[in-house]
Amino acid sequence: MKKIHYILLATVSLTIASSCKKFDTLNTNPDVPTSVSPDLLATSVLKSTYRFWNPNPTDWGTAQLWDKHCTNLQNNPNPYQYFSSYYPYGGFGGAQNLTILKRMVELAQGNPQLPSYEGLALFLKASYGFSTTLDMGDIPYSEAGKAEEGITQPKYDKQADVFVGVLNDLKAAEEKFAVGVNFSGDIMLGGNAGKWRRLCNAMQLRVLNTISKKITPAQKARFAEIFAAGNLMTGNADNFQLSYLDNTNATYPFYNGEGMRVNLAMSKLMVDALKNVNDRRLFYFGEPAAYKITGGLLENDFAAYEGAPSELSPNLLDLNRAAGKYSLVNKRYASSASRIGDPYIYFTYAEQCFIIAEAIEEGWVTGNAQTYYENGVKAQLDYYRTLSTVIQGNLHGMAITQTYIDNYFTGEAAYKTAGTKLQREQQIWMQRYFIDFFQGGGMSFRTFQRTGYPVFPLDPATSLNSGAPTQVPKRNMYPTDEVTKNPVNYKKAVDEQFGGTDDVNKTPWWLL
Repeated sequence: MKKIHYILLATVSLTIASSCKKFDTLNTNPDVPTSVSPDLLATSVLKSTYRFWNPNPTDWGTAQLWDKHCTNLQNNPNPYQYFSSYYPYGGFGGAQNLTILKRMVELAQGNPQLPSYEGLALFLKASYGFSTTLDMGDIPYSEAGKAEEGITQPKYDKQADVFVGVLNDLKAAEEKFAVGVNFSGDIMLGGNAGKWRRLCNAMQLRVLNTISKKITPAQKARFAEIFAAGNLMTGNADNFQLSYLDNTNATYPFYNGEGMRVNLAMSKLMVDALKNVNDRRLFYFGEPAAYKITGGLLENDFAAYEGAPSELSPNLLDLNRAAGKYSLVNKRYASSASRIGDPYIYFTYAEQCFIIAEAIEEGWVTGNAQTYYENGVKAQLDYYRTLSTVIQGNLHGMAITQTYIDNYFTGEAAYKTAGTKLQREQQIWMQRYFIDFFQGGGMSFRTFQRTGYPVFPLDPATSLNSGAPTQVPKRNMYPTDEVTKNPVNYKKAVDEQFGGTDDVNKTPWWLL
């Protein structure tokens, strides 16, 4: 298994050249910056952290396979579709950003924006720790990014302690933003300190939700405290996302991706789930199956859409593709008309609503779970209703309208107040699953790992998880160079967690 990485290396070097003053004066290029400011470093780290790891249609399309949102129809098996990987290792490269963030804060000294830059540094450290520990297990966190202090072989913190550290850093970040002002260099939330404060609180809820199998009474109380304080995301305007631009340096990864699109279908899991609740996002996400149209159905008919089972053999998928049996992803994603495309979503107001709804069902907080469920669904539907990058001609005559949203909660979409808690939570989890379609965030996989829902199809006959073909891998292995770079701490972590074997099928603490 290989996780599509969202936290990448940022390479920023500060070079100080010693020479005579006259030479410096004569040889200074007025068009080249001679100093680095905190806003430039903020932009650099945010871009390296949240930019898709390799923005091209092939890799973006591959990123849709692990969460089972899409199915690759090419004859050659893609390991991500069959629970394997080209390179099943995680990485600690994102820790290098911590040094850059330290420099950012140093350069902001005396600047009124300092508290906000301090908050940003804490948030990004927590973001790094959260994603990296979910990827591998125990990781260096308390000693990460301290090479300048002489710590070149950091200890691996226990995963439980990493989560505590992440939560503490998010709380500290929220406190910084609470007294901070709007700041420069932010490509995610426009430097709005209030939005960052709300995001820090919402992220704490996400972390606590993620460790629900291990959560302590004190951590449940913390969830309730954050919920009661009310400094949370208030609507789609608070969504944490990366918007693309119409230039070659900030292009939507699937731009001009028709060559990949024709071999990429919506999964059967995704299509069937959308059809089950008569969800018009189906018409935003996919195209009707060609053979259904040939057979007389119309493009605005739910029955004209058919997903591809991701567990089928590549040969059979390829044959069915040629016969037009599957709904390919919507043509609008691969448009060459604009480089902008849909934003890259990391955390939405809708997800926050679903997290709270689950917490109410679990008894962590008091409230109306149905209200939060419905608010989350409405918010995400409204997101697509108002999405400026949507090409109306590609919606198959089934655009999401306010009237449609107002009447959404009927049939299977209606909250199952008379059903079991599990049935209601499955409704919540499925709506969270819808959020991530044609994104790269990977939280749908984490929810599946935690809850087992939605059920990811697996056929041992086609699974490429050779070590355990009847199960889904649980983690990435540690980077191979840890054996030589940090051998003592690496061995200790592997021995204590996994009995001495660094393997993708070993179970990390948060899933035990």
